[in-house]
Amino acid sequence: MVTIGILEYGVGNIGSVVNAISYLGHAAIRIHTPSQLHDCTALVVPGQGAMGSGMAHLKDNGMDQAIRQHIAQGKPYFGICLGYQLLFDWSEEDGGVSGLGILSGQVRRFDSNQVKVPQMGWNRVQVTQDPHGYWPQSPMQAFVYFAHSYYVTPTDSSVILGTTTHGVTYASMVGTPTILGCQFHPEKSGKWGLSLLQNWMNQHVRSH
Repeated sequence: MVTIGILEYGVGNIGSVVNAISYLGHAAIRIHTPSQLHDCTALVVPGQGAMGSGMAHLKDNGMDQAIRQHIAQGKPYFGICLGYQLLFDWSEEDGGVSGLGILSGQVRRFDSNQVKVPQMGWNRVQVTQDPHGYWPQSPMQAFVYFAHSYYVTPTDSSVILGTTTHGVTYASMVGTPTILGCQFHPEKSGKWGLSLLQNWMNQHVRSH
């Protein structure tokens, strides 16, 4: 049985993600514990908020190790906003916080002397490559919705699928055959965001 788990870990309302997945014709369950994750085919980790509190919530009940195991087993992971940043080694938020260390890289704060912080609203994603077919009929550009003060700098540029410019040009979307991460909110990004969610589910949910 295919089960999409959406992690609820105290960092923002996940209702919009649940609603988007339901709108696309899939059922999802809200999960809180490693035992619930064990029964999931695929995991979606959304979230708005601070890296420090996010990692603290994950560590409190062992979800950090459970997520690492989930990914190590080759099960699909879709990280949105904070759920994307958590994939990396370290963030300078909250004085410096270690992430899950699934992908190598760091999370940096936008320079408020150069641009408005946080970045709130619509901006462009320039698709740089699409080897895993996450973008249906791969557009060269898409306008999507952002709400964040920190951005990811992956060590390995080969995982970068799309970039966005807000003072600096940064990786707004990354991917591997089993991991998809995006800084923007696909559930709030109209047709392009929904197409991204749908295509991810077409590949990783229906195939199981």
